[in-house]
Amino acid sequence: MGFNRQLLENSLKSGRGDTYLPFSLHIFESVPSTNQTLWDLLKQGAEKNSVVIATQQTSGRGQWGRQWNSPTGGLYLSVGIVPKLEATDSYQLTLASAWGIAARLRQCGVSVGIKWPNDLVLHSRKLGGILTETKVHNGQIIQAVIGVGINWANPVPDTGINLESWQISQPTQAISCLEMLTSTVLLGIESGIRCLCQEGVSVLLSRYLDLLTNIGDQVCINNLLGTVIGVTSQGNLHVSFETYDTNDIKTPEIYVEPGTISLGYSKSSVLF
Repeated sequence: MGFNRQLLENSLKSGRGDTYLPFSLHIFESVPSTNQTLWDLLKQGAEKNSVVIATQQTSGRGQWGRQWNSPTGGLYLSVGIVPKLEATDSYQLTLASAWGIAARLRQCGVSVGIKWPNDLVLHSRKLGGILTETKVHNGQIIQAVIGVGINWANPVPDTGINLESWQISQPTQAISCLEMLTSTVLLGIESGIRCLCQEGVSVLLSRYLDLLTNIGDQVCINNLLGTVIGVTSQGNLHVSFETYDTNDIKTPEIYVEPGTISLGYSKSSVLF
């Protein structure tokens, strides 16, 4: 499957109102991991805002060291950025990227939502995911790599969905090819990072929560049933619990860090 660089560059150019991230493109048919490939290129002196794109990964990485299945036909890319953020705020890059990509896809008529902490969902099935990695010095992020995997024409499990097949049933197909999807994702990351840097995390978080599919989900933690009511700027899940005593009703709240629990793809399930 050949990737048309010129088509991608033209799509990026037509979709940009201005230039925020000066993308330097590195395109491959197959790599072990786009994140690792980009880190290697950065060590070799590549521009800090470089982008690695592939249509297959042989050793793709997901959150918390999990393997990301990355067969031919999907979109796998990593973007390098140099954010002015403290290390403790690194998860804001994932929030920004998730919101930006989802918002761009929705502008194309694809009703994407965000599933905590880092999934893009379509019709309650997984369309893609995000993995953010950072290099830190003296408590500051000096380099970040944002990795994104999107199902385009690749086979997916029962909990997944690919965009090309989904579009067949739609009256219009706004995203016509892998290159246009790539452009949409890159422009989405760009707009999300712009929102974070120029408008602040409060504005970003409000927009992120508007697209979060987990609001109102019932979750069971330590044998207590709670309700998801939001996400913090550090990416923690905000859960409210109702407990009853003989005198009144108390409603404690807790904040769950990413990786502590895994939300399933049904409305009322949580897996430990």
